[in-house]
Amino acid sequence: MRRVFLSFLLSLFFLLPAVAEDAAPLMKIEPLTVATDGDATMFTVEIADTPASRERGLMFRQRLPDKHGMLFDFGQPREVEMWMKNTNIPLDMFFIRPDGTIAYIAENTVPQSLDVIGVREAVKAVLEVPAGTAKKLGIRPGDKVYHRIFGDTQ
Repeated sequence: MRRVFLSFLLSLFFLLPAVAEDAAPLMKIEPLTVATDGDATMFTVEIADTPASRERGLMFRQRLPDKHGMLFDFGQPREVEMWMKNTNIPLDMFFIRPDGTIAYIAENTVPQSLDVIGVREAVKAVLEVPAGTAKKLGIRPGDKVYHRIFGDTQ
């Protein structure tokens, strides 16, 4: 039994570096709330706040659970263009102003599409959630997103 366990540990030792090379770096996970006219919904989001994490985004993922997403923090407000290259799941994208209000929602984006998705307004962040979330929860432009990057508290 001890020999089998030792053999298992050795195989993990040699296997982990190969797995780690293909794996994306661990992201920060934080709560975020979207408030609509009649309700508020809390999401669990991964934070993409570095060039590498924003570039990778949700690429290669096979699923994204309800009420989960990725918040792309661009730091300074700017015009943002996104696409779905290497993204396997349809998404709703919320383009968010520096004050936390939603400027624009791109619903049901097409997986793998190279079409540019954006808004001609300076935004601070983009929230990506599973496709259909905006419709299901009644989220519309003008609704408010609460998260630390917008200088508000939840």
